[in-house]
This record gives sequence, structure tokens and C-alpha cells, in this order.
Amino acid sequence: MKSLICAARAGLLALCLCAASAHASVVVGGTRIVFPAKDGEVTVRLTNQGSHPALIEAWIDDGNLQSTPDKVDVPFLITPPLFRMEANKDQSLRIIGTPSQLPSDRESLFWLNVLEIPPKPSNAEGKNTLQFAIRSRLKFFYRPANLPGDPLKAPEQVTWKAVAEGHGYAVEVRNPTPYYITFSKVSLTVGDKSYAAEPGMVDPQGSVRLAVKELSQAPAAGTVIAYDIINDFGATMSFKGAVAQ
Repeated sequence: MKSLICAARAGLLALCLCAASAHASVVVGGTRIVFPAKDGEVTVRLTNQGSHPALIEAWIDDGNLQSTPDKVDVPFLITPPLFRMEANKDQSLRIIGTPSQLPSDRESLFWLNVLEIPPKPSNAEGKNTLQFAIRSRLKFFYRPANLPGDPLKAPEQVTWKAVAEGHGYAVEVRNPTPYYITFSKVSLTVGDKSYAAEPGMVDPQGSVRLAVKELSQAPAAGTVIAYDIINDFGATMSFKGAVAQ
């Protein structure tokens, strides 16, 4: 029986990964989750906006897109992990943490998975049907207590440098803070033309290169870089920086 359940889960996950055009009835409150270590737990609100009940399974993974609930090994517990959710109803997920082995000087990144399994259609008797399970996957940030600085002001502290990459150029952003910073939009102007860089995320006390599309010459020191980031609440904040010498 256990092997059948695992096989079913694997099949459902494979379907949900290719079901980009399917519509999720169950909506997660927010676009990211921040887990404050000082609180010991966090609550996530789900809402079933559909007209039918759904079976919901939730779990947290450490970055493996192919993760399944029976194979993950993370210091967090979700309750309830599996439940039926009625139409037009809300449900809270309680996430409890025991992250004693995680770094205490910076954030750690995990992912919250919410798998929605729809009911069998009432008119499917005797017919061939294809159903999709839909998985929502949100960034889940574990934030240790007493980290220095304000996470909302962390994007002001990043530094930028132009670097050659392939046949073009990229901007390398360095993050001296203990917080993850997610860029939704980055652009710079060289001459009379504006160039867009790839969005991305930089780790705490780390760096990342964001390729700049169609940029064939190195931007001079002092070139202004405009960037938007996504904060703890899923809102966009705009900042400006400059290419360093």
C-alpha cells in the first residue's frame, strides 16, 4: 500500500509540474513566508475559491523541485499536513520549527509546497478523464532572532559591479546583509539606451551575476542602476544604485 501511495504522489507531482495552464482554486495568503525564529511558529492562510472541495497536502522542502512529503528532511512541521478543504472555506496551516542546526547569523531559504488534488468530476462515470493536481510553491525564509539591520532597508546596502560574461556583460550584485534580497526588475542606462538585466535573488552575505540583455560595452563607473525588490509582504520597493569603479 505504501508503495502505491508513493507512486500516486509521484504521478500527481509530475502532472502538476506540466499543468501551467490549469487554474488553482486554493489560494495561499501571500507570495512568500517569513518564519521569525523568536516566535517559534507561523500560520499560513489558505482559501478555497472554487465551487468544489479539494484534497490538500502541504510540505516544506530545501530546494528540490522534485520533492515529495515522504522524502523531505527539514526542521519544520506542518499541521495539518493532509486534509479535505470545502468549497468557499478558509483553512490555516500551522508551521512549527525546531531549526537548531541552521545558521544563526543569516537567513535560510526553504520552500512551502501546497498540492491541490481536485475531486473526480460527477459526470466522469464511464468516461475517460484527465485531471491535474496543482502545486503552489512559495519561498519560505527562516529568519533567526537578533539579526542586525532592518530587512526592509537591506536592499539599500547592495553594491554593483560590471563584469564581462560571454560575449556581453552582466552586473554583479553583492549583498553584505544577513537577508535574502529578491530582484524583480533591474535596469541601467548606457548612452541613450536603457538595458534590462535578468531578475534574480542574492543570498545573504553573497553575490550573484545578472546578465544584461544586448549590452555590448561595459557601463562606466557611476552608471545609475534602478532596481525593484520584493519585500517581506510581497510588495515591490524601488531603489537606485550605481556601478562601482
